[in-house]
Amino acid sequence: MSSPRLVATWLESRSSFRCPSRLPSETTDPGLVWNGHTIWSITLSIILGYDPSTLRERVDLLAAGTRLDELGDLRSLSALNEKVVLLRLVGRLDEAWEVANEAVRQARFTGDREQLLGARIRRAQVLQFQGKLDEAITELSGCVDEARTHGWTALEAFAVQNRGKSHFDQHDYESALTDFTAAVFLREKLGASSADLETSLIAVAVVESFLDEQRRSRKDTVE
Repeated sequence: MSSPRLVATWLESRSSFRCPSRLPSETTDPGLVWNGHTIWSITLSIILGYDPSTLRERVDLLAAGTRLDELGDLRSLSALNEKVVLLRLVGRLDEAWEVANEAVRQARFTGDREQLLGARIRRAQVLQFQGKLDEAITELSGCVDEARTHGWTALEAFAVQNRGKSHFDQHDYESALTDFTAAVFLREKLGASSADLETSLIAVAVVESFLDEQRRSRKDTVE
């Protein structure tokens, strides 16, 4: 694996970073895969990149609204999952929460525990965006444990990565770094390509830069 320090140097040479047309790590996450096939290509194109200061997606709001209109009142589990992502990304968090709960209920009804776990992770992402970080971390920790117990490595990586984002929002950069690093190793275990690892490595680099800044600030204070 490339050294996170090298990735940090790479990141510093760029004022912003942009996801390639094939969103690096997310397309290998169960959150964006359905029955073994990558779905929501339109939704993926709506994600323009990531803000390196927040690790949150930059979104084409007009395209997202258009896609939501296209989905309309569809209630298949696939449509519900996509709506959760889109509503979260455009900031319609109350609606995202309602749809996420509906998706969890429907996934539970199917009896497919992997689909249910994916729906729970997406619901926890909504909690994170709502600022309910302790709740998000608690839910995601349970998801990590369940995925690990069943050997669902892709789901484990998905949950760990998102738990790291919640830690990041809490400014708990040490815990965030632990989770983002774990996500990199889990994705490597799955045989992910360098491109597929990119967003996880970027997250590691960003957190390391925040930790370095904290250390410099503490050093200056002591001196």
